[in-house]
Amino acid sequence: MKTWGMGSFGAALLLTLVVSGCGTKDTATSATAEQADEKPVFHYAMSGLYKPFNFKENGNLQGFDVEIGQALADKMGMKPEPVTNPWETLIQGLQAKKYDAILGSMTITKEREKAVDFTDPYYRSGAQIFVRSDSNDVQTPTDLQGKRIGVVKASTYKTLAEQYSDHVSTYDSDLTALMDLPTKRLDVVITDQMVGFRGIKEGVLKIKPVGEPLTHDDQGIAVRKGDQELRDKLNKALQEIEKDGTYEKISQKWFGRNILGQSDTQH
Repeated sequence: MKTWGMGSFGAALLLTLVVSGCGTKDTATSATAEQADEKPVFHYAMSGLYKPFNFKENGNLQGFDVEIGQALADKMGMKPEPVTNPWETLIQGLQAKKYDAILGSMTITKEREKAVDFTDPYYRSGAQIFVRSDSNDVQTPTDLQGKRIGVVKASTYKTLAEQYSDHVSTYDSDLTALMDLPTKRLDVVITDQMVGFRGIKEGVLKIKPVGEPLTHDDQGIAVRKGDQELRDKLNKALQEIEKDGTYEKISQKWFGRNILGQSDTQH
């Protein structure tokens, strides 16, 4: 029986360790490279029920807000990941760090600024009165007294409607509220001007606007209180997409106009 000499065994062991060591180093280097290639994720939230700003169709989340978020993430060198949360709990979700920002057509108000910080406006809007296309009962805001008004839960529209009537019904979606006008469940809906106009244009809603918008407001991207770093990055990215025409392209796609440059549309 031939024995294995210690010298040969030692050489074999050394070779194994060297090969094994090289393999570990290469694997570690590869893993590090993969991690370096991975972009940080930008999680931004919305209700997903606010067509055409953010909504689901065939299971896909889309709309103006979604595409603006994607463009901003690209400028920040991040991977966009839009998520949905019920409108009335969006701010709580942000504070609980479920996502990085709210990019869901949220009007900048003094009350909300107590809970979150806002970026510069990314579009401007206004609260519009809508009625059935065959209705002439409401001609001015004073005619809203006692009317059945539909609004979205926890929106600035609700506060506004309650100034005129005690008969205010809340909805999860603006579109659902508007669809209750032709059925005569409601007399009036107060919502974003663009939401109603889009429905009229597509021929899916038999409604019409009344008068000028009740308010003119700025919509901002909300971040957690004190998150100045992300706020600054978003403002910089917003300026960049305005400058290079990306914002104009997205806005024209959804509305046929630039909705940052003029006050036409609130949530």
